Amino acid sequence: MFFDEIQPGARDEAGDKNFRLRHVRSIIPIMPKTKQPNSRHCFICGLENPVGLHLHIYEVEPGLVETQYVAPDHFQGYPGVLHGGIVAALIDEISGRAHMGSDSANPRFLFTGKLEVKYRKNVPIGKMLKIIGKAGKTKGKVAEAWAGIYDAETNELLAEGTGMHINVPNEQLDMSRLEELGWKVYPD
Repeated sequence: MFFDEIQPGARDEAGDKNFRLRHVRSIIPIMPKTKQPNSRHCFICGLENPVGLHLHIYEVEPGLVETQYVAPDHFQGYPGVLHGGIVAALIDEISGRAHMGSDSANPRFLFTGKLEVKYRKNVPIGKMLKIIGKAGKTKGKVAEAWAGIYDAETNELLAEGTGMHINVPNEQLDMSRLEELGWKVYPD
């Protein structure tokens, strides 16, 4: 599994801190991206949410997702720095999306049972960020995943986290009404 291969903060023999990103990026070009569904009102992916992030998330291969994002000024904490709560929300969403899949008719919906975030550097406002999520182990209804936020220009890891996600019970979500509720693949 991914977590066994590369531990958070891992460095290669030469001490290269970007080792993890290069490992993940070596996987990314293998397959074309498949766009995951969005919703209308989700804070992270909701395209009609007036205060949301409006992310478009792509599955690169099963269990590996990515997105890009430029944070606007109104999400800053300190001047020029993305608020830590938004950083955590991005890691939460992208780690969970790693287990979701790209079949909009049969997604795996999960809620967060536990989230651990490591803030390595300030995440800047107004710069392109690359956010990657990688599925980890699954046991029954529980799934582990990792997500990292990188400076898209320098590939520097700025924040990362692991999540324990739990399947949303079937009785809480009517899967037959997903598109009616706005859950579908929207054009970019």
